[in-house]
Amino acid sequence: MSAQHVETLIIGAGQAGLATAYHPKQLGRDCLVVDGIERIGDNWRCHWDSLRLFTPAKYDGLPGMPFPSDPWSFPGKDEVADYLETYAVALGLPVRLQARVDRLPARLGGGFTAVLGVETIGCDNVVVATGTRGRTPHLPEIAREFDLSIRQLHSSEYKRPVQLADGPTLVVGASTSGCDIAYELAAHVPVTLCGRDLGHEPTLPGSRADRLLTPLLLLVASHILNRRNPRGRKLRFSLRGSHPASPMVRIRRRHLAERGVTWIEQRVTGVSDDGCPVLTDGRVLDVATVLWCTGFEQHFEWIELPVFDEQGWPREYRGEVTEAPGLFFAGLHVQYSLASQVLPGVGRDAAHVAGRIAARTRTNQPAAA
Repeated sequence: MSAQHVETLIIGAGQAGLATAYHPKQLGRDCLVVDGIERIGDNWRCHWDSLRLFTPAKYDGLPGMPFPSDPWSFPGKDEVADYLETYAVALGLPVRLQARVDRLPARLGGGFTAVLGVETIGCDNVVVATGTRGRTPHLPEIAREFDLSIRQLHSSEYKRPVQLADGPTLVVGASTSGCDIAYELAAHVPVTLCGRDLGHEPTLPGSRADRLLTPLLLLVASHILNRRNPRGRKLRFSLRGSHPASPMVRIRRRHLAERGVTWIEQRVTGVSDDGCPVLTDGRVLDVATVLWCTGFEQHFEWIELPVFDEQGWPREYRGEVTEAPGLFFAGLHVQYSLASQVLPGVGRDAAHVAGRIAARTRTNQPAAA
């Protein structure tokens, strides 16, 4: 078994992990970013083709490099992926790909040991930056009971309409992704959307009102809705579930209606005798495709440290786990504020985590035992 040692290991080469690596690199400190993906940005390239950011490019840059687009444009997912790749190369960030961490136990005598197959990496500090919503698609158990003739896809598998079977399509989940995908699909097939109405953001991206309100909304999301006040703490707990939902941003209910989407504010709770979805009121939907826009799950079982609550969420504040000195998280939902979950808030959270690591290194605080 081969082994190496780094001062700070960052697990995850997405925007949170790369932004965190920027700071020790600037200070000349030893760090390494690892990820199981084949190419930086693949965590964005894997999404559906038409996905675009909801925040203007002028707010989407990471520390040390602005986003290279028109300030009031809304970058597509491939533009974001390419930006992350360019960011890592231009700033010389130490990234190692196709390196999946299978286990993370505490190291005898202090620090941690990351196990990657037959290899180990010892570290004094570790930052877990494996995604805001997690990377494991959430699918209800009932999905296994549908007739095999019904094509089923999770939103993580959906790329474009040609993937669907001919005939009516059911989109389950009326959050941002569900509404966006339902709108796109309705130009090609009859679509039924199931899920409660979560409301919508106050302005449409790119509108005149959006240009006026975006700075104010980001100010509120960054400095008011944070964990220092009751509203921010309540918001954190409401969003920390395995598959939190978010309101509509670019699509409105009227847009869906104009395109012919049938929106039913009920849940899929059963399966008919012939294997079709059944709604709460007993209605049976005869569909050719079911697209599950039901979110993702965070799985931290590979972190072999007793630092998680009964819901499996790390006991941290602003990414720092005081119960295990040297263990940090980056990119969590409401890690500090509502903005933590979008690109405009990543840089501040990363700077805070990196600052805490630097302070800990200066004081030589003992690592986890």
